[in-house]
Amino acid sequence: MYFKKLILATLLLTGTISAETNIGININNEDVELLGELNFNTLTDYSSGTTYILGGSYLHTDGDNLATLGFRGQNTLQGVEGLTLAIGAKFIFADDFMALPLMAKATYALPLIDTIPTTSLAASFAYAPSVLTFVDGETYTEFRLEADMEVISNVHIFTGYRNIDTEYGNFDKTFNNSFYGGMKLSF
Repeated sequence: MYFKKLILATLLLTGTISAETNIGININNEDVELLGELNFNTLTDYSSGTTYILGGSYLHTDGDNLATLGFRGQNTLQGVEGLTLAIGAKFIFADDFMALPLMAKATYALPLIDTIPTTSLAASFAYAPSVLTFVDGETYTEFRLEADMEVISNVHIFTGYRNIDTEYGNFDKTFNNSFYGGMKLSF
């Protein structure tokens, strides 16, 4: 099963690179997560309003693996310069757990002076009630906070915190609760 998930994540990341968007990795002492996002607007030359993004990730923790594939639409909030809001859904795959949580994300680009690299703060939340949770699962909840800085053109470093909780029929499990640091490359 681990090999299949690794191949899925590799295919997602390879497709992302060829579509000129971004890939990333984040780590801590116990976890590694591979990330990829595909901007549909660049593929279709659509530039009016909402940005549509396909994203995927693969999280390997101590003995557990979690793969995601999601789709969201995002747009800037009128009246608040630098604030981008997104809503969407993603499919969650784990060894004995599947879910289709709805998600929301807010990203705020800090209004800093030109000599400081572009810096942003982001918060995201995903939730799947029992009707959107399958196999042995009952509910799924994910919360993330992240700070990102573009240190070189198209190269970002970031740090963040994630909390992923899964509820099964007979018990609750905190899948991941950790701080991490990482790097993203845009193409």
